[in-house]
Amino acid sequence: MDNKKVSFQNLGRIRYKKAWDLQEELFQSVVDAKVHHTLPKPQYLLFCEHEPVYTLGKSGNRQNLLIAEQVCRSKNIDYYPIDRGGDITYHGPGQLVAYPIIDMEEFHVGVKAYVHKLEEVVIQTLRPYGIAAEKDEKAMGVWIDAQRPAKARKICAIGVRTSRFVTMHGLALNVNTDLTYFNYINPCGFTDRGVTSMQKELGREVDFEEVSYRMKAAFSDVFGMKVVEELCSPTPSF
Repeated sequence: MDNKKVSFQNLGRIRYKKAWDLQEELFQSVVDAKVHHTLPKPQYLLFCEHEPVYTLGKSGNRQNLLIAEQVCRSKNIDYYPIDRGGDITYHGPGQLVAYPIIDMEEFHVGVKAYVHKLEEVVIQTLRPYGIAAEKDEKAMGVWIDAQRPAKARKICAIGVRTSRFVTMHGLALNVNTDLTYFNYINPCGFTDRGVTSMQKELGREVDFEEVSYRMKAAFSDVFGMKVVEELCSPTPSF
């Protein structure tokens, strides 16, 4: 069976609300096409970085934001309660965010398997860098030393929303992220686990475009996608 065509777009650095609005628009287009049996069925994959923002999932605890909202504003950090699963997390420059907006039924996966595939995308992306990342069956996301509580640290957060088996939101991989922003929250609701980045683990700044390229390839491999760029760009050399 041919791989499912997915339209890819790199949004670059973008404020969270603008990307959220675009997700909602694309999400509705996928749902509408599904309901009306429109062919070909649209599928999307968006990559971006965000300006500093905290987002709180629908089941999250507001107390996990450790500073007042007015303090967020004074530090030029946006804050949004949103409609994904999970608790609070941070997005910002140096973090690779991926938003798949796809019909899971077209890829023959349920919600649990979909989340596991997102985790596998990140694990594959990190492998060439010698970063031994892993899943934790008790905690969504991608971790390092997940089975060693004193050393466990999250390198990628995952939070999704689904309706009619169509997805939105996604994953956020810390590449060269300024981790001090996590000091103002209990990341994903945890108070006993740390947060890390590729830069911290490797002791050097990482080529962000290279990581993006590897992640796009991992999406193709793990999901069986045929990722087609809406705006053509040259293949990087590294």
